[in-house]
This record gives sequence, structure tokens and C-alpha cells, in this order.
Amino acid sequence: MTKKCKIRYGIPAAVCIIAIIGSFYAFFLSPLSAHEATQYVYIDEDDDIDSVAAKLSPIAKRHSLEGFTTMARHSHYPEYIRTGRYAIEPGERVMTVFRHLRNGIQTPMRLTVPSVRTVSRMAKELGNKLMADSASFEKALTDATVCQELGFDTATVMAMFIPNSYDIYWNISTDNLLKRLKKEYDNFWDSTRKAKANALSLSPIEVSILASIVDEETANDGEKPTIAGLYYNRLQQGMLLQADPTVKYALQQFSLKRIYNSMLNTDNPYNTYRYKGLPPGPIRNPSVAGIDAVLNMQRHNYLYMCAKEDFSGTHNFAATLAEHQQNARRYVQALNERNIK
Repeated sequence: MTKKCKIRYGIPAAVCIIAIIGSFYAFFLSPLSAHEATQYVYIDEDDDIDSVAAKLSPIAKRHSLEGFTTMARHSHYPEYIRTGRYAIEPGERVMTVFRHLRNGIQTPMRLTVPSVRTVSRMAKELGNKLMADSASFEKALTDATVCQELGFDTATVMAMFIPNSYDIYWNISTDNLLKRLKKEYDNFWDSTRKAKANALSLSPIEVSILASIVDEETANDGEKPTIAGLYYNRLQQGMLLQADPTVKYALQQFSLKRIYNSMLNTDNPYNTYRYKGLPPGPIRNPSVAGIDAVLNMQRHNYLYMCAKEDFSGTHNFAATLAEHQQNARRYVQALNERNIK
């Protein structure tokens, strides 16, 4: 072949090779994401290759998405799609993203356990944040056998949910999440906290029940040790706790602004105006501040409390019924003046 022929055929061949290399790079080695910040894709149990591509579409560059789907369709990925929450970093290549999704290399998420009043609400909150749905959480938390295996019953299981943040995988199963939270609960109740509870002749669950009442009484963390001491005094003297939040819980009417005398006769074991001692379980999963307020309660002689008439969210405390009645009259007068029913 003459030199002229070599040049004649060599240039188009070189152009083709460059084009192939360029296409390969554009489709497989270029960054998948079109965004400058980390994006996340959530792969569910019912996803197939088409729905995975649809979830990637708002994130990926068009040619990069074509490269991903090409690799996916020419591999076993459609048959073994792995659930999970996957981070797609800026500059992360198509092949890298594909390898992560194919091999299930997902990114942990930060789950913050909320403080809520009911199992149903807790199940809904978890279902909104994780792959497992709320129905599976509620079914587990209302199952006596499941609760017993965790060391609780259906009334006390809410005490297990310490409102902290935990690193977990989004696709964690209901069973594994509950086991993880039980482990975190056990870690929370270390030897120091257990010793303090024991000194009060209370179990960790009883501390949590009392703390849940304290949390419902005030959002002011500085006042919680005083309130904890008050209710502890009543327990020690064999008095009814007479905690208004337990009446709301018994009625399942959490938005009540006033508690009327007719409500105090509600026949429900959570009604501490009628039943002596602690209720059967917490009236919400207590905050860390609430638990520590009980364990480090203020020692005093208060037996009564009433919300302050200035609606500051704090309370007037009293050691005698007569003093308490004066405080209560001022508060009722303030409610009437503001027409709060």
C-alpha cells in the first residue's frame, strides 16, 4: 500500500477510533450527575430497570443516563436490583454509580427518632423516613410477642424509642430497626443511669413513664427537675399523681386547652386522677432531658403545681393545698379572661 493510500484510509480510521473513544467516555466514564450537590436515589422492592432509570432521570445527564441503562440492560442488574438509598456525588462516573447500585453499596442516613405520643404516630414517622411502611411498624409494636422479645409489653414499648439520631440504612427491615433501637436503649441505660434509677427505687421503664409526664407538663427543660421531684413526692406519699396530661392521653384528645371536672372521672388506667401510681406505660416516648430530669430531680416539699397565669409555659408550685388553690384560681381567671375553653 502506498503512503498516499495509508494516509487516505488511516485518517478516517483514526477519526472513527477517536469517535468511539469519545462516545465510550461520554456514555460510561463521564460524570453521571448534572448537579453540583450530592443527590440521592431511593430504590424500592418493586422497582425494575425502567423505574430505576426514571428515578435517575432528574439527576443524570441525558447521555450519561443512556450509558447507565445500556450497561444495566447488558448485565444481570435487572434481575438483581438491590434496594437502598444511594448517594450520587458530583463528578462520580457513570460506571461507578452503576457499580454501587449493582452491588448494593448504599449510603447510611441519619435517622432522628421523634418524641411522639402514640405508637400509631411513631409508626407513621418511621414509615415516612424509611423504606418499610408505617403498617409494618405499627403491626410489630402492637404485637405482644414482638414487644416481649424486646423486653417490653405493648404499653411500655414506646419507652424504647430514645429520641436521638442514629446512622442506619434506609432499607433496614422493621425487625432489624427495632433490634437496633433496643441496642441503643440498652446503651443509653448505662450503669450510671441504672444506679440513679435504683436509688429512687424505680426501674428504667418507670423512670421513662414518669419522664413522659414531665415532658408533657412543660417544654422548659430547666423546670423539669422540679416537676419530676413534685410527682416523685406524690408517689412516695401514696397520693394520686393527678397529672392533667394523663387525662388527655386517656381521652386521646391532645389538643385540649382546659381539663374540666367531668373529664377527671374518665375510667381509664392512664387517668391518674382516678388510678393511683404510675400509668401502665409512657404517654409519649420521653426526651433525654425528661429522663435525666427524673434521675436528677430536685429535692423539695412541693406537692402541687399549676400553670402560671401569664401563660409563659412555666408553673407555680405549692407545698400546701390552700396555696395551690390560690394559684389555681388565678390561672382559671386568666383562662376566662382570654375566653379559652
